[in-house]
Amino acid sequence: MSALTSLGLGKTMERKLHTIGIHSAEELMETGSKQAVFRLKEQYPGTCVVILYHLEAIIQGVSIKELDEDCKAELKTYFKQL
Repeated sequence: MSALTSLGLGKTMERKLHTIGIHSAEELMETGSKQAVFRLKEQYPGTCVVILYHLEAIIQGVSIKELDEDCKAELKTYFKQL
């Protein structure tokens, strides 16, 4: 299993993901960005949409700047419903 820090996440985000049951890169991939942010938002109400973008970019293997605009729009719509 790959450590979350190998994905470019900081220690704080790594700790937050651990609190919601995500301990490895593989678990993040299995969980998906939406479910991960859903759980984060429950635990940490200040979680913002940028975290969702960042996690999705990691899952897709691209930088946040390379996320497709349609993907960002879908993620933003999802986030607003949380």
